[in-house]
This record gives sequence, structure tokens and C-alpha cells, in this order.
Amino acid sequence: MSPVFSSTVVIFRTPAPTSVPTSAPTSVPVSTPSTPAPSSSAPATPSGSCAPNTPAATAGKLRFAGVNIAGFDFGCNTDGSCTASAAWPPLMQYYGMDGAGQMKHFVQDDGFNVFRLPVGWQFLTNDVLTGTIYEQNFQKYDDLVQTCLSTGASCIIDVHNYARWNKEIIGQGGPSNEVFAQLWGNIASKYANNSKIIFGVMNEPHDIPDINLWATTVQAAVTAIRQAGATTQIILLPGNNWTSAATFVSNGSADALNKVKNPDGSITNLVFDVHKYLDYDNSGTNAECTTNNIDDAWTPLSQWLRCNGRQAFNTETGGGNTASCQTMLCQQVQAQAQNSDVIIGYVGWAAGNFYPTYVLGETPTQSGSTWSDTSLVQACLSPKTNKLIA
Repeated sequence: MSPVFSSTVVIFRTPAPTSVPTSAPTSVPVSTPSTPAPSSSAPATPSGSCAPNTPAATAGKLRFAGVNIAGFDFGCNTDGSCTASAAWPPLMQYYGMDGAGQMKHFVQDDGFNVFRLPVGWQFLTNDVLTGTIYEQNFQKYDDLVQTCLSTGASCIIDVHNYARWNKEIIGQGGPSNEVFAQLWGNIASKYANNSKIIFGVMNEPHDIPDINLWATTVQAAVTAIRQAGATTQIILLPGNNWTSAATFVSNGSADALNKVKNPDGSITNLVFDVHKYLDYDNSGTNAECTTNNIDDAWTPLSQWLRCNGRQAFNTETGGGNTASCQTMLCQQVQAQAQNSDVIIGYVGWAAGNFYPTYVLGETPTQSGSTWSDTSLVQACLSPKTNKLIA
């Protein structure tokens, strides 16, 4: 999500600790069920004009609802600089918080069915600019993936680098598309036969000079994933401007990424990856919400998706545990469900190694064998509450 500028500091939502913390962070530092994952083949493209462009009769229930489980992305800044040693696995065996317990609770008690597992490219390769996996580090990340899979949920592999490696944009002056494709081919080969894995090509690209060149980078990753044997899983395609749902069409991302295809020429299970926060500056750094995003983001995006036979997945959204966010986020989730023929789900930001007191905290607390959700999760995001998951 975009940074918040003031006269003296730049504040980023994504945490970037310089060393492994001794306790879970409470705020963002200054700097920066057991069925296979449902098919997400796009709806048929309408013939002729798509006006009045109303949701399909089948709309009303979403396919996915989940939570981001953060920790392996710690140490990553929005300029794509990450430090492998700063990643903090959200698992107790690595002195993190009880990510395993959180996910089990979220599935069994709330009915969530997907988790997004952000990780820095640098962690996967141990700070070496390469597409070759550093197995010692990858084993730790895979421990989180396997823990996620053991709940019966789908699990999103999310490379959390903002389309960059250490400030340089992939395919546009930075790492080559070939290196990035090699990375994704190697990741995909690990999970090629698992229908519960979803591949998130890249978290929040921003300030990309040429969106069409970025689409060729995304195409390289898609081709590598499919050629690695992962031929049927969902792949998430991110756009420019922090992949904002509000500007996905207007900034050209939708048209550019609409050209990305599977090797067989189809678009089956190629889903647009969009984010949308509800605070005044769309940064995801403020406790209060000021918009439900329906008129400026979800309605126009849904119309474009329906007209073009495509789908999108909101993999980052959230707000503070406040009355304003409980009202507006609930409205946003309802709107997405009303357009579920083209919007397949939402994933809240964030739990894992965040304390519930983090401004966008969704981490549940535990007392004995009982887990308690934050007020926002309980009011709006929990499928047990909103009953919006098919």
C-alpha cells in the first residue's frame, strides 16, 4: 500500500525490523474446509454491450475469506529491499507467535478457508539475487505452508517485494524477467501437485514506468509456473499503484494484464490480484475508516471484470478495530459478495506475528484453549458472522 507522507517522515504499513524481535510488534515501524480450491475460471464474456451489467444470478456468496499470516515478510520495505535475517517466522518453533494455532482457530471457529503467506524474495534466496531457492530458508517457509495446508485451507504463496529487488524494478532496469521466472518456476515445482496452493506473483507493484512491460514480467512468471507442472492452480496477477482496486482499470493495469495467458492460450485460473484499504489516504496505516470503497472501486471494477470475462481477488484489506471500520468494512464485504461472480473473495491484513494492538491487527488472543478474535474480525470478516462464504 502507498506510503503516507508528512513533512518529516515517511510511514509504511509493511514492517521492516532490522533484527529478530523478542516480542511481536504492536505497530508499524517508521520506514518503511478441506475441499480442493474451487475453480476460478472466468465467466463467459458477454456478447454485445454489457449494459446494464448486473451481477449473475449466482452471485451472493464468496469463494474465499481469509487472513494474512505475516512474519516472513518482516524486513521488507516498499522499495523492494529486504533482509533475510530480519524475517520472523510466525511459528512457535522459530520463536514466533502461534501462527499454527491462529490458523487452526480461524478455520475451525470462524470458517475462514484461505491464508496468504507473505515472504521476501531475499529470504527465499538468502539475500542472493537469483532464482535458485536457498533450501535451508525455504524449509522454514514451507513449514508455514504445510501448517496452513494441514488446516484444510487454501494457501497463497506471496512474494512480497513490490515488483523490485533492492529498489530496482523487475524487467525494467532491475532483475531480468528470466531470473524472476526461474524463481517462480522453482517455487511452483515444490507445490505443482497441490490444488490448495495459490500463487501470488508479486505484492503491490507501484510506480512502474511501463505497465505493458510489467505485464510481460507477469507473463514470464505465469509461463514458468505452468511449465513447472502447476497447470491448474490459481495464479494472481497484480497491477500498478499498489494494485489498488480503485485504479486497476484507470491506470491501464486491467488492459495490460488482460493479455497475460496460460501457455495453452487460455485465461483459466488467471485472476487479478487487487488490494483496497478504507482509510482516508488508502494507505492501511490509520485506525479510522472513511469509505466503504463501493462507488469508487468495487462497482466500476466489477463492471469491467464482467464486461471482459475476468475475475479478481481482494488479497489485502482491513482497518482498525473501530466503529467506523466495523461499519464500512462490513459494507465492503457485502458489496463484494453481491458481485461474487467476478470478485472471488477477500483476505484481511493481518495476523501472524502482529499483536492485536497493531493498528490493523487481526491476531486472535488465546486464553487456555479458547481463542478470541479482534472486534473487526468478529464483526465483518469472520464467515461465521457474515455468512458470505459458499
